[in-house]
Amino acid sequence: MMLKIAIQKSGRLYEHSLQLLKECGIEINNGNRQLKAVAFNFPVEVYFLRDDDIPQYVFDGVADVGFVGENVVYEKNKDINVVSKLGFGRCRLSIAVPKNMNYISVASLENLKIATSYTKLLQNFLNDNKVNGEIHEISGSVEIAPGIGLADAICDLVSSGSTLVTNGLKEVEVVLQSEAVLVANKNLTAENNAVLDKLLMRISAVKAARNNKYIMLNAPNDQLKNIASVLPGMKSPTIVPLAESGWSSVQSVVNESDFWDIIEKLKSFGAQGILVVPIEKMIL
Repeated sequence: MMLKIAIQKSGRLYEHSLQLLKECGIEINNGNRQLKAVAFNFPVEVYFLRDDDIPQYVFDGVADVGFVGENVVYEKNKDINVVSKLGFGRCRLSIAVPKNMNYISVASLENLKIATSYTKLLQNFLNDNKVNGEIHEISGSVEIAPGIGLADAICDLVSSGSTLVTNGLKEVEVVLQSEAVLVANKNLTAENNAVLDKLLMRISAVKAARNNKYIMLNAPNDQLKNIASVLPGMKSPTIVPLAESGWSSVQSVVNESDFWDIIEKLKSFGAQGILVVPIEKMIL
C-alpha cells in the first residue's frame, strides 16, 4: 500500500519538503521534474502539485497527505486534518499600507480597498475586528497595488519585509502566523494510517534533532549537583568519572532555544572543555 503525498511542485516549500523527506531516509528522484515519483525505500509516492491545489487534492482523496502552508490550508478551508507542523516555511500573512499613511489602529482600515490573494482570511480578520473594507482579489504582484492606484492597502505573505520596503509599504497588522504543515485526508485506510504513523515518527525525530544539541563537558565533582540541575537531558545527564580525581565527564542534550543561557550557567559552575555536537536524529 502506497501513501500518496502531495508537495509543492515549485516555490518556497519545494526544496524544504524534499529535504525533509531525505532526512527521514526517504529517497525521491525528481531530477526531471516529474509530476509523480515513487520512493525507492519507503511505501510512498509523491505528487508534485500547485500549492493552492493541495488541500483540494487531499480532501478529494487523490492524495492521502500533503505538505502545504498553513496560510493555504486556512484560506481553502477544506475539511482535512492538520497532523503536524513541519518547522520550515515560516512567514506571516500581514496587512501593509503606504509608509506615509497615518495608521493608528485596525480601525484605520475602515472603508479602504485592500488587495489580496487571501480573501477569506482577510474577510474573517475584518469581521473579527468589526471593520468594513473593500476586498480586491488579485493573484500576483500584490505589493504593487497601492503604487498603481489599484488599492489603498494590501494583505500578503511577509517573510523579511524587504519587499514591502522596496514598494514603499509598512506592515501594520498580522492576520496569521504560518509555516508548512502536514495535512491528511480524514478517511485514510488503516494501512495508510500505519504508513503515516511511521512517517510522523521520522519527522518528529528530524525536528527534535534540529532543535537540540548534544554537549559534553568536564565538571568538578563538587559542582555536579548544580550542573545536573541545568542539564536534564532526555531523562537526566550521563555522568562518568574521569581518570583525574575530583572530576567527571558530563553528557547531555540541550534545547537550541536555551543553549547560550545554559552554557553561561555551566561556565559559572566551573565546567571546562565544553564540546557541542549536532544531532542527526533524535528518537523520543
